[in-house]
Amino acid sequence: MTEEPRPTEPDLDQDGRVILTGISSRAFEHPADRTALTAMRALPGFDQLLRVASGLLRERQYRLVYLSSAVRVDERQFSDLHALLGEVCVVLDVPVRPELYVYNDPKPNAITLGVDQPFIAMSSGMYELADAGERRFVLAHEVGHAMSGHALYQSLLLHLVNLIGAIGWLPVGALGLRALYAALREWQRKAELSGDRAGLLATQDLDAGLRMTMKLAGGAHLDRIDVAAFLEQGEDYEASGDLRDGVLKLLNTERSTHPFAAVRAMELNRWAASDEYRAILAGDYPRRADDHAASFSDNVRDAARAYKRRIDESRDPLVGAVRNLSTSVGSAADGIVDWLSRQARGGVQDTTRPGPTAPSADDPAADEAPDGDTPPPADSAT
Repeated sequence: MTEEPRPTEPDLDQDGRVILTGISSRAFEHPADRTALTAMRALPGFDQLLRVASGLLRERQYRLVYLSSAVRVDERQFSDLHALLGEVCVVLDVPVRPELYVYNDPKPNAITLGVDQPFIAMSSGMYELADAGERRFVLAHEVGHAMSGHALYQSLLLHLVNLIGAIGWLPVGALGLRALYAALREWQRKAELSGDRAGLLATQDLDAGLRMTMKLAGGAHLDRIDVAAFLEQGEDYEASGDLRDGVLKLLNTERSTHPFAAVRAMELNRWAASDEYRAILAGDYPRRADDHAASFSDNVRDAARAYKRRIDESRDPLVGAVRNLSTSVGSAADGIVDWLSRQARGGVQDTTRPGPTAPSADDPAADEAPDGDTPPPADSAT
């Protein structure tokens, strides 16, 4: 009798975190972010074009600014951050460790810059706001941006927006610019969710990620903030209000590069509870070695399924109205097609096509729904 092979135990780091050997950024990219990235990566020569362009967009100048005016992190300077970044790079199996700088700014922030040699810069305000676990999450978030190449693609697209702005005085140009700008911002917000997922994978500590979003919303006063209540805020934001509030939400986020803090916490909490996250920790995830074979059409389908699922589950009043409208339009379209088909046949009911059964002459509903058509639901127009 042949013995069943035993499952391979995952490699763990010194603190018991699963090491994700060879993991591709596709594992943690939000479906919409992953689709956009895959599309651009698939264009022959596009990466090279962006790299040439980024050289023209003062990348070297930015690096020199931080080298001369910020503190470069190593074993002697901010050695705690140096160790945390090393831990992140081990868990995410990062091929090239990025440089890290701390710059003086009371506003909490962290950014990733550079293309072939990306580097991370963390503000002193972020360092002071976060504890060790939260700093690890922030660094992992930025390493996720570097792994996905977000700095490369977003830099050029932002400059493309500026170039298109040169024709913004034309009515058509202004509309096109507005649409492109909105699409770019939507992608950037999804890229931030990708970074949060990378932060969760590297730390494997949901509490640290939630604490960080809570601090970004309310400062360092965690003793006065409740995790469950904060997550409830995100759910309430998504569900509350009427159609006017739904429109206002769109206007509020139109120019934002990041999702709002309560929304980020809610999204991170949802992903931590997903089968996808558990599968990654169990070793089932895409590898970098297979990135060249990534299918754009598969990613489009994944993104479409993700958006459809969120639309179906969403309690946002505007999303609900659009969902009901699409259902009503679909029902009305089916009714019009049926009516035209019967008229073309002299009013004869099509018995070959499945659909509602025509009422009998004795049925009082016959006067309300002539020719067997079912009236739309009473609330379909709301």
